[in-house]
Amino acid sequence: MSRVLLKLSGEALAGDKKTGFDEPIVTAVAKQVKQLVDDGVEVGIVIGGGNFWRGRTSETIDRTKADQIGMLATVMNCIYVSEIFRSVGMKTSVLTPFACGSFTDLFSKDTANRNFAHGKVVFFAGGTGHPYFSTDTATVLRAVEIEAECILLAKAIDGVYDSDPKTNPKAVKYEEVTIQEVIDKQLAVVDMTASILCMENKMPMLVFGLNEENSIVKAMKGEINGTRVTV
Repeated sequence: MSRVLLKLSGEALAGDKKTGFDEPIVTAVAKQVKQLVDDGVEVGIVIGGGNFWRGRTSETIDRTKADQIGMLATVMNCIYVSEIFRSVGMKTSVLTPFACGSFTDLFSKDTANRNFAHGKVVFFAGGTGHPYFSTDTATVLRAVEIEAECILLAKAIDGVYDSDPKTNPKAVKYEEVTIQEVIDKQLAVVDMTASILCMENKMPMLVFGLNEENSIVKAMKGEINGTRVTV
């Protein structure tokens, strides 16, 4: 694969602390991505905001405002992680769908492609720029827009299960599942809007646990210990 979009879970980047960043985890991710970049793979990245904000748990804040806070959480995440990436020798760019002063550049497909052409890892922060759309939806949208070949979904959970493994110790993990099955069985790999966008645009996903050793590189080599979501 020559161009992929990597979705990183905010919670997974926080590690055992559950909030903020676990720098050794982020550095380990950076070193894995550098292996891909050194092999000529163009990498786009979306990061969730769950290590800072989960607005849907609040009943007092307006949903639109809660989602805007979440978008800003993803901007903070991308700026931080992009700096860790730079520290291990990569060039990066952070793009947002809304102006953030001099912090980021405005997203467009042309800008993203120019950055890829200059060998940069491109971070897509700020979600879609609109409320009611998750970072899952932003992930699929950006993957489709930049014509990525696959989405790498690095989560706190190591694949797709028939039920929630946190609450059901007998939950069974799928090695491979179609996006249609994901939708029909509501398997919650990504939210429903993102799932339908994947199906309509034939965008496959590889779902795996971020905290497994070298999991990103292994997924790219076809040695995934998670779930292949086919189209």
